Formats: sequence, structure tokens, C-alpha cells
Amino acid sequence: MKTFKELLEQLRTLDPNDPGRWPVGVRLGVACVLFLLAAAGGYYFFVWKSQHPELVEARTKETELLNTLESKARKAANLQAYKDQLAEMEKSFGAMLRQLPNKTEVPNLLVDVSQTGLAAGLQEKLFQPQGEVRKDFYAELPISIRLTGGYHQMGNFAAGVAALPRIVTLHDIAIEPAGKDAGSPGDLVLNVTAKTYRYLDEDEQQAAVGGKTGKPDKSGKSGKSGKSGKSGTGG
Repeated sequence: MKTFKELLEQLRTLDPNDPGRWPVGVRLGVACVLFLLAAAGGYYFFVWKSQHPELVEARTKETELLNTLESKARKAANLQAYKDQLAEMEKSFGAMLRQLPNKTEVPNLLVDVSQTGLAAGLQEKLFQPQGEVRKDFYAELPISIRLTGGYHQMGNFAAGVAALPRIVTLHDIAIEPAGKDAGSPGDLVLNVTAKTYRYLDEDEQQAAVGGKTGKPDKSGKSGKSGKSGKSGTGG
């Protein structure tokens, strides 16, 4: 049996230009190597190279699906917490809606706002409800108010409005000296827009979606709510 060194020496003496004279074992070995190289090249060019983009796309999609599965698994694990949070939000929303008066309660609320100014010791020079402005699910009723009196009395008025059981907000607050209209030295004039809100019933919401609003028309007249608001005018 030939040693490895003898095989190397025999390979060195082979004539590459005359493979027909190579030993049978060498020719079979070279043929096997060439076959393997040709098979590997064919697999690379005709199989691997053409299907590699599909493999990359499949791996990318697999990663996206795993991320989606992980996200949904987290949501499923927190499903009860989400339900509890939704129930709490609905409860809070219901509590806020109960603070919005309905159409029949608006005139009484206007009277309450007017009486709050008088109870604070202020003189009411103007109390004029404006046209109702409808939003998505509620209506906004602005009221122009002018009061005269002392600074601390105005603070008591603001505190009284905040303490009302219904939602009333104050906007565009302007305070200036009373001047000739002063009842006593140091009196101030408070000009403010108070806004109250009421919840729209289903019919009114559908009308609002259809493009109907409670804004005043060109003649300055407002809808039914505006007429009811005039009953709370204090001056």
C-alpha cells in the first residue's frame, strides 16, 4: 500500500495535458471532485440564488408574525385590566354627563348663576344668554355678564359659580374701574362670559350630524334653547 508521501509524489509527476495516462484511482477522484463542484455550482445558481430572496422574505414575515403574536398575547393577558379601565371610564363619563342639565333645567341654572352674583354682593348690570352652539354630543350656552362691586366680592362670585352642582365655566374675564357707574369708591366692573353646557338627546345629535345647529340666524334669533335662556335674565 502506498504511503501518503508516495501519493503526493505521484500526483506531482502527473501530466495535466495528458489525463488519459493518469492512474485509474486518480482519474476517478478528479472526476468525483469535478462532479461535486459542478453540482454545488448548479445548486448555487439554479436553486439557492433564485430562492434566497424568498427565504429572506419568509424570515422577515416570520419576525413580523412573532411580533404580532407577542403584542396580542400581551393584550390578552391585560384584557381584564382593559375591561376594568373601560368600566371606570364609562362610570366617570356618566358622572360628568349628570352634571350637564337638560333643556328643562337650563332656565333654572341661569337663575342660579344670576343669583350667585347677587349673593356675592355684586350689582348685575347685564345678564344676556347668547345663541346656543351645538357640538358633537352637547350644546354650549354662553352668557354675557357685567357686574359691579368690590374685588373680593368678584372672587366670591367666581367661587360660587365653581360650587354650583352643574358645570359652568368663566371665559374672557375683564376687570376695570367702575368710574361714573361706581356705587361706592373703589368699585370695579367685571365683564365675563359664563358658559354652561347641556347634553343633546339622540334626536338632537342626529339633527346636528345632518348639519342643523342651534347657532343664531342672521336676524339674531336662536332656537328653543335660546328662548328658554331668556327666562333666566337677571337684568
